Amino acid sequence: MARTITSIPLQDGFRCPGEFETKAGCWLGWPERTDVWRNGGKPAQKVWVAIASAIARSEPVTVCASAGQYANARAMLPSQVRVLEMTVNDAWFRDTGPAWLLNEQGEVRGVDFQFNAYGGLDSGIYFPWDRDEQIAHKILEVENTDRYCAPIIAEMGGIQCDGEGTVITTEQCLLNTNRNAHLGKEAVTQHLLDYLGASKVIWLPRGCKFDETDGHIDDLACFVRPGEVVLQWTDDPEDPQHEIYQEAYDILSSTTDARGRRLKIHKMQAPAALIWTEAEAAGLDHGDAALSRVAGTRICASYINYYVGNNVVVVPEFGDPNDLPAQQLLADLFPQHQIIGIPNTREILLGGGNIACITSPQYAGSRRQP
Repeated sequence: MARTITSIPLQDGFRCPGEFETKAGCWLGWPERTDVWRNGGKPAQKVWVAIASAIARSEPVTVCASAGQYANARAMLPSQVRVLEMTVNDAWFRDTGPAWLLNEQGEVRGVDFQFNAYGGLDSGIYFPWDRDEQIAHKILEVENTDRYCAPIIAEMGGIQCDGEGTVITTEQCLLNTNRNAHLGKEAVTQHLLDYLGASKVIWLPRGCKFDETDGHIDDLACFVRPGEVVLQWTDDPEDPQHEIYQEAYDILSSTTDARGRRLKIHKMQAPAALIWTEAEAAGLDHGDAALSRVAGTRICASYINYYVGNNVVVVPEFGDPNDLPAQQLLADLFPQHQIIGIPNTREILLGGGNIACITSPQYAGSRRQP
């Protein structure tokens, strides 16, 4: 039976792995909100199928769909993908799913962070979010995995771990007034160390512009292995993101990780800016339950928002000249993996994220839980 544990993961000897570590599976939701996903979510669902199919080459995949969409999801997804019925508010499982932890004995536990749909009633993206707050608990129950409840609002899309004690995140996200500013930086830092089993947090001031999630790290920088980071980049000083990339580079290149290593930084050239079209905006239902998206709105596009499986790396494509160079860099960084580009991930961007944002990696321990 899965338990809720009241002790601290760090003291119990558990750590959050790097996302390059071995997976036992991957969890996704299923898009259907008509005020977030255009044309009833049908264009996005086709991209979901491509992503789930690509990841299923590497490890088991579970897709959670509502009762009303279960039959549709089951019919669209390949047979090797497990489909479960689950009531959710939206499909951002990186942020609503658990943070999986491992210890040296091969045991697995999960952290259930508080979730408020990226800001709650203070500039949050959608309402309500009560069902999404239950997703981490539900997944851990399905997997019969013990659960810690963290005392801060956090999304794993806003956190990067190297598996060896180092965490990278942004002040714009975790110290935002709509999340944890009232606690103060020192307290939030300690909670991250405690619940991720880490010993050092590297704080970047902000994430990418046009990011609806208040500066998630998963559009900006990512550990590819301990001591090495891939960073989104542009050489154009007129690009509105240039200052942010340079700021992140300066901080990351002048600090050390938890083991005292200087970080090796790989620059990945960013895709050109994307903009909502009239036709795309016309495909949304409108109301007061989700962020309003209108034609002309800039979209935060990034190749950093990829998924690393056991033997695949699934990366967004935008029909941009930098698509292939990004894939080549990832091929160099992950030489044992197949690089799979997913066309038309713009459809996920229109909802507010990309491949990393919709995938919740479940890390593998060396033995099953009792």
